[in-house]
Amino acid sequence: MRSVCVFCGSSQGTEPAFMEAAIACGTLLAREGLTLVYGGGKVGLMGAVADAALAAGGKVVGVMPADLVNQEIAHTGLTELRVVNSMHERKWSMAELGDAFLCLPGGPGTFEEIFEQWTWALLGFHAKPCGFVNVSGYYDLMRATIQQMADKGFIAQPYVDMLIYAESTEEAVARFRAYDAPPPKWGVAAVEQRY
Repeated sequence: MRSVCVFCGSSQGTEPAFMEAAIACGTLLAREGLTLVYGGGKVGLMGAVADAALAAGGKVVGVMPADLVNQEIAHTGLTELRVVNSMHERKWSMAELGDAFLCLPGGPGTFEEIFEQWTWALLGFHAKPCGFVNVSGYYDLMRATIQQMADKGFIAQPYVDMLIYAESTEEAVARFRAYDAPPPKWGVAAVEQRY
């Protein structure tokens, strides 16, 4: 594993623990020699995780659509900022660059991004781990909803269990390193990089 793609809020949220977790995340990734891949913003938890990684000597690659860059929310101090044409291209690029996907607290965009990667993983489009730093129980209700999907017959339990929930980035990274992907949902013989 050489890089971790982090999804998180462009706002700070209401609890100091959210910002603390973002700073800890960026710092840990840099100290582990892992490139941070993220959405390229300078605001909210996004900006904090990038600033922390850079301050700790890490490499940070941001990916942002030109329309958002033009609204002046792009981080200008990154190792690399990739400017793309659309949100779809942004997610595609981040998916290719990241070896694992980690969620800190965030809003609908954060949920949408991680759910897409989880879906691709269970279909066998990639074999990369997906996980959450569950700061202050932020993902407890989502986790219960996902379990209900299995309980009600909409997803097999192994694909619920493939999601990693951790109390810290350090724990998440350790579990990412030990991750073993389940067989794809439809029994695809070989996992390929298909986006």
